[in-house]
Amino acid sequence: MSTLTAPDTAPSTSAIPAAPMGSQYGGRDGLRASTQHVLTLAGRTITKIRRTPEQLVDATLQPILFVILFVYLFGAAVAGSRHDYTEFVIPSIMAQTLLFASMTIGVNLNTDIKKGVFDRFRSLPISRSAPLIGAVLGELVRFVIGACFVIGFGYVIGFRVHTNAFEAIAGVLLVLLFAISVCWVSVFIGMLVREPGAVQGFGFLLMFPLTFGSTTFVKAATLPGWLQAWVHVNPVTHLVEAVRGLMLGGPVAWPVAQSLLWSFGIAAVFMPLAIRAYRRKV
Repeated sequence: MSTLTAPDTAPSTSAIPAAPMGSQYGGRDGLRASTQHVLTLAGRTITKIRRTPEQLVDATLQPILFVILFVYLFGAAVAGSRHDYTEFVIPSIMAQTLLFASMTIGVNLNTDIKKGVFDRFRSLPISRSAPLIGAVLGELVRFVIGACFVIGFGYVIGFRVHTNAFEAIAGVLLVLLFAISVCWVSVFIGMLVREPGAVQGFGFLLMFPLTFGSTTFVKAATLPGWLQAWVHVNPVTHLVEAVRGLMLGGPVAWPVAQSLLWSFGIAAVFMPLAIRAYRRKV
């Protein structure tokens, strides 16, 4: 949820390989050139993270605070045992952390547009969508770091995976896929609003009912009926139930299928909308 942005580290024209003449007509050369451009611009995002590591606050320190607050303040009251609640909540907080972190990309892209960085990209012989796709791929680094911090701190305070390494990794990958899909929602918001702070404001309005209005911190059976109706259709509920099942054991087929459908559905809707809004804006 950090709004800190890095200094402009946009690559110069020479840093991005020029597209071959045939790429404007498609074909293998065009795909290869487009892939190079996307990876180069993803590297720009990674460079910004490396040069300004304080951007990782929302993916590192913030989830640790959430774990401490919920486990040690509410754990015994909610679950009767801090240990039981630790195992219940660690997969959830990993999902919540990455979803909140996905809102940062919209803030950063909005800031880049205001600084004129994308005017420089527009003058380069690259695909118009390459800066957006590259920025989203670069966010994977922040997401992986955030997931490692949550799981690592969970192990320190007693969390243990009850299944196996393959299923645990599958749970992390599922959260990464979902977070990448939600990034396109953040990008779309960043292309629509005029100020970076507004991106964060709209992100809060979106993320709070999705993450807190789910089974992230409590079981659905403990909620009033009207709220249960929302919880059962909330995509974050399916995500956290899938991750719990993959890490702690239990049914996973339906929640995993639902999470995958939501991930691809969100990306299918908001990726074209974000690219269209970007082309109109720049």
